Amino acid sequence: MSSIRKLKKQINFKLSDVIEEVYVWQLLNDAKEKGEKIIDEVIETFDDLIHKANVGRFVEDRKKHFKEVTQELENKVDELLKKLK
Repeated sequence: MSSIRKLKKQINFKLSDVIEEVYVWQLLNDAKEKGEKIIDEVIETFDDLIHKANVGRFVEDRKKHFKEVTQELENKVDELLKKLK
């Protein structure tokens, strides 16, 4: 990841997609309460990853830091989508 801006956009897009999937899942399964818990977890993940992206400008090895944040994003998105199934 070459810049903080691109990383933040990637975080926003991927987690927005997860929220959309949760809304569709809620409509199909009539499981509003469980869906809200997953959305709360998505929001917490968003806040955490955006914070880590912002800290990226102060770390010594930015490239490594951004790769770690990107990998954490991928893992968390997979985990959240598994909860829907």
